Amino acid sequence: MKFYLDEDLSPRIAERLRQRGLDAISAIEAGNIQLSDRDQLAFAVSEGRSLVTRNARHFVLLAQEAIARQKPHAGIIVCSPRRRGFEIRTIVDALARVAMQFPRGLGPYDVLYI
Repeated sequence: MKFYLDEDLSPRIAERLRQRGLDAISAIEAGNIQLSDRDQLAFAVSEGRSLVTRNARHFVLLAQEAIARQKPHAGIIVCSPRRRGFEIRTIVDALARVAMQFPRGLGPYDVLYI
């Protein structure tokens, strides 16, 4: 499974995931600061990565739009608002569990909440 963390999550999460042997990159590391949500998802799609975000409102709408247009993505993982951005270990642990559960990645229209 490959992860792409949008800019509302700390790049340290991607670093910690890589330390665990997982394939992860952040929007900040990719130089994708201030891209629109649609462009963030498009980048994730182009890289075959599941997009990880705390922005449920916008990305759930984009997921619904993807289904309506039959334009697949590589999955969207929404972190609960209860998980604050500074709770790096909690988020890393949850994403590591997702990677173990879905080693080949999420389905082309999947939205998963952690």
